[in-house]
Order: sequence, then structure tokens, then C-alpha cells
Amino acid sequence: MNYSEALDWLYSSQLFGIKLGLENPKRLLREYLAYPPRRTRVIHVAGTNGKGSTCAFIESVARATGTRTGLFTSPHLVRYGERIRVSGIEINEDEIASHFTALRELVAEWEQRPTFFELSLALAMKYFAERTCELVILETGMGGRLDATTAVPADVAVLTPIALDHQQWLGETLGEIAAEKASIIVPRKKVFSSPQLPEARTIIEQVANERRAPLEFVEDPLHGYALGLAGEHQHGNAALALAALHSVGITLSYETVKAGLGSTSWPGRFERLDSGPGAIASGLVLDIAHNPAAAAALAANWVREFGECKANLIFGVVESKDITGILEALLPIADRVHFVPVNSPRALPPAELAALLPASSPPVEIHQNLQSAFDVPAALPTLVTGSAFLVGEVKALLDDSSHRPSTQ
Repeated sequence: MNYSEALDWLYSSQLFGIKLGLENPKRLLREYLAYPPRRTRVIHVAGTNGKGSTCAFIESVARATGTRTGLFTSPHLVRYGERIRVSGIEINEDEIASHFTALRELVAEWEQRPTFFELSLALAMKYFAERTCELVILETGMGGRLDATTAVPADVAVLTPIALDHQQWLGETLGEIAAEKASIIVPRKKVFSSPQLPEARTIIEQVANERRAPLEFVEDPLHGYALGLAGEHQHGNAALALAALHSVGITLSYETVKAGLGSTSWPGRFERLDSGPGAIASGLVLDIAHNPAAAAALAANWVREFGECKANLIFGVVESKDITGILEALLPIADRVHFVPVNSPRALPPAELAALLPASSPPVEIHQNLQSAFDVPAALPTLVTGSAFLVGEVKALLDDSSHRPSTQ
């Protein structure tokens, strides 16, 4: 298969939906010879918010020490290759096509076909082994207990802040969600956690105790270094990243930490651009915040960066999210709200979004497509948020490239 054909085959696996469980990914890793070599250290990261940023800090600082890194994250914003990187460089299209051609042959007769996410993980792990990565950083897709990434033996577990999200899969309460995510803890292996709400903290302590895993809550944010990612919460993510790196034996110096943290880049996390498509000329911020806790952090960061200047808010979201909670956090910083559709089968129509607003909301405009929102002249900085799919579509517009989102 060529690259286009390989992606068509991969995306066809989304028809089988999300399947939580470890039997298939373990079999896939075993038969594709994709388990990490014994010398490779693995850091596994779960949580509700800050997973991607923490992974980015870990990878960037490790790379600054000269460590050969493999990074697996999801979802991608524009290009599939964003998910899989070695030493900061995305996997190329030829490698993707070659691996998926081999995987298609491997699973052709399987009664239960692997999912999009399981196939992506197998590709990543085999690619990391071929490239002799010394450190692999894995971000869970969702949850932890039955997430495919948990099939990979990890040396360290990292838990970022846990909040309500994906309740239809992980449970309705914070405790239930924390139990799912804390299940990445490996018996007798070190675990580091961000400060957590009491209900989540109690569950994490229980799981760590049951598994005799040394647990450390990284309470103090890291200061004294310039960070490549904006936001006060990123100082906590940076501290968590350094704790994880210390625990796997990577030697850190002031210079390597400074270089790694300062050069960390992670698209869609308060990503600031000078201008946008259409009539946007007063600055553009992209952020994938899609739950109330993330939206509150985003709003606080907006005030910190822009003061009393409000946002020209472009917002789109998929169903099953706490939309009321997200909007409650964002409306105080909005001068005008533009509701747009999201490029996803689960997108909530803009008119339905508008119906959720209280009477005291800022002026609202409903758009049939994203471009029409950008065509409205804006004197204030524009904020695009609510969904990774939406941010990906904006970045594709800016790059004049195609946008093919995934559901996993």
C-alpha cells in the first residue's frame, strides 16, 4: 500500500469503534514483535488534563540530554505522523505505509480486528524499537485500566490532574475515573502524580498501596526556568516531567533542563499566532480545552496574558461533553461568540450550542462552516477552542492542507 491507501485502511478500522481491553493489543504487540527491548525505559502518562504537555516536556528535556526518544501521543491535529516521533521528528509517510502494509497482512485473518488506536500503538512501538530508542513516552488514549498503552510494560507511571471527562466510558464520578486512570500503576514501580482533588487522591493512594508502588505527589510547581509552553499550570507539568526523568536514571543538569523546557513545543496548547485566515488580523490563540477544568485554566491564562482585553471566541464541540461547564468558564473572557461546526461525526450543531447560552451572554453568531467565522472582521484577539478536531481544522486552513481527523 502507498501512504494514502494505508491511511484509508487504518481509518476503516474506526468502523469497529472504541474497544477497551488489553487482549488484542497484547497479541498485536507480541505478534508484530513490538514490545520494547529490555534496555528501553518506558514512561507511561495518564490523566484528564496536561497529559500531552507533560509528555512534551519529558521528551524535550530527555532529548536535550542526548537521549534517543520515542514519543506516542493522540490525537493528531492535522497529520497522522504527529502521533509518532523519534527524537522530535515525525515518522514519515513511507514508514507509515510500510508498517500498515505489514500489519494488514498480520491481522487479515483475525476474528476481532484491532482498532485504529491499537494499530497505531503497534506501529509506534515497532518503529521505536527499529530506531533503538532509549526512552519511550506513552500517552494514554483514554482512561488507563483498559487503554491499549497499558499493554506496554512501563518503568514509571505519571498521573496528571484528573477531572470529569469521557464519563460514558470511564464512569460518572471523579473516583471512578481516577480508578481507571490509576490502573496504569505497575506493581512495585514508581508513580508520580500531580496534586489531585481529594476524591482522586484517595483512589490513587489506594491503588499504589495495593500494588506496593512507591508514590510521590509532586506538589510544588517548577519555577526558575523559562518554559516553551504558556500558562501557570505548565509549571506543575514541568515539575512532574522532571520527577519522571530523574526516576528512570536520566542525568539532568541545569543547562539541559533549561534547554529542554525552553524549547518545548506542543501545538494547540495556548498556541499563539500573529494572524489567522480570513479577516483575523489581531492575533490568534488555539487551545484544545474540551472540559470545564481545562477551560478554566485556559480562561485564567487568557487573563494573565491579555489582561482586561477580551476574546473574539470561536467555539465548537462534540457531543457528550459538559458544554455548559465549559462555556461558564469561557464566557467571562468573551466579547463575542461564534459557534461553528466541528469536523467530526459527533459534532454538536452550532444552533444547539447557542440554545445553551444564558440570556446575559455576549453577542452570538452562528456559522455553517469555520471559514465564515474567520471572515468576520475582528478588532480583538481571536480564541479558537472547544475541541482538538476544531483546532486541527484551523491549523489545516493555515497550512492550506487537508484535514482528516480520527475518533481515536
